[in-house]
Amino acid sequence: MTAADNPALGRLEDQIDWYGRKSRYSQRAFKLLKMWTIAIAALVPVLVGFGFNDVRIMAALTASIAVIEGVQQLNQYHANWIAYRSTCESLKHEKYLYLSGAGPYASAPNPVVLLAERIEGTVSQEHAKWISGQEQSTKAGADKPAS
Repeated sequence: MTAADNPALGRLEDQIDWYGRKSRYSQRAFKLLKMWTIAIAALVPVLVGFGFNDVRIMAALTASIAVIEGVQQLNQYHANWIAYRSTCESLKHEKYLYLSGAGPYASAPNPVVLLAERIEGTVSQEHAKWISGQEQSTKAGADKPAS
């Protein structure tokens, strides 16, 4: 049976693709931002050590570290990378069990219905975790004292 014949399998393929793409994007964004932070944090003392003393450039470089860390904290690239990868792998696991007729599908009276329910359960759980994380980030930002 193909994804065209089975809406649950089609949904599963779409979700695996979506979570895979979002995981890769979040991983790349996280690593790029971290590499920038590490490179600039290492570059500033080296420049100072070699006598480079343009205060404006040094201030801009060090300020960029704060901006990059703020963007990372705001967008939660690391947490999203881990969560999306985990969900993607769970969905792949579900796909292989279903296609093999193994696990809960081996004895299910209607494996397609069970697949649909399990896919939606996994996606709903991830969505609930994402909402909870967003609420915690918002609350943490609101709890900080005003400058």
